[in-house]
Amino acid sequence: MHSISSWDTLLGVRSPAFDALASALALLEDSHWPERSELQKLMEAHRIVGGGGAPLRLIAPVAARESGRVPYELRVFDYGEVEHRDRDWHDLFNALVWLTFPSAKAALNARHVREMRAQQGSQRSRTRDGLTLFDEEGLLVLSDDESLLSLIREFRWKDLFWRRRADVQRRMRFIPFGHALYQKALQPFVGMVGRAILMPVEADVLHGEAGERLAMLDACLATELAEPRLRSPQDLHPLPLLGIPGWFEQAEQEAFYDNRDYFRPGRRRAA
Repeated sequence: MHSISSWDTLLGVRSPAFDALASALALLEDSHWPERSELQKLMEAHRIVGGGGAPLRLIAPVAARESGRVPYELRVFDYGEVEHRDRDWHDLFNALVWLTFPSAKAALNARHVREMRAQQGSQRSRTRDGLTLFDEEGLLVLSDDESLLSLIREFRWKDLFWRRRADVQRRMRFIPFGHALYQKALQPFVGMVGRAILMPVEADVLHGEAGERLAMLDACLATELAEPRLRSPQDLHPLPLLGIPGWFEQAEQEAFYDNRDYFRPGRRRAA
């Protein structure tokens, strides 16, 4: 078994959890862990910018400390500075998500800064907590069937993932956004939960070309994050990721969905 620190760990992963990163991963060399300088060239080639329009710069932790006490989100917004540790999965996935969802990441950064500048006092707002949670553990859930999305809102996991399994496979797409979520997916464990934004879409979006779908979702998510609809962590829908068909071997057995410690009934909320 490969060490979790080895680059070929990710190259050998076949989980659909990583499908959204396929284009970004194809830009990297297969033979070695990508250096910060290599990732920086990709940021420049694709003209990735922070929320304030500054070109994104991946900087070493020492350089980040030397920048003083400027908060992380303000450094990204004003200077495009994103701290990046070498050979670190968390930071690598953050860079890959910037390459995959550049507009959404920039919009998330800009919304953080607007919230920071508008808040009174030093206490962190619930809106910023929600934005951070989505940045770390968020995912998009797409469907052209509103009844399937309603099962998520109502925490009816066995109805969704088992009894309507064929519908889920045909009429839903689950696309991770949070870089911490991608890191966890390297070594999946029962207990993994994503924080979802539910997006009703037309059928052609589900079955169209993956690259076009991601570009459309990046633009739509950027608009969603710029609006005040996400106001707290409670506006995100918890979703037990390993229940998604094809994401975990045990999920091929009906009994897996009877684990109420993982597939919790939760508190039903209005859409």
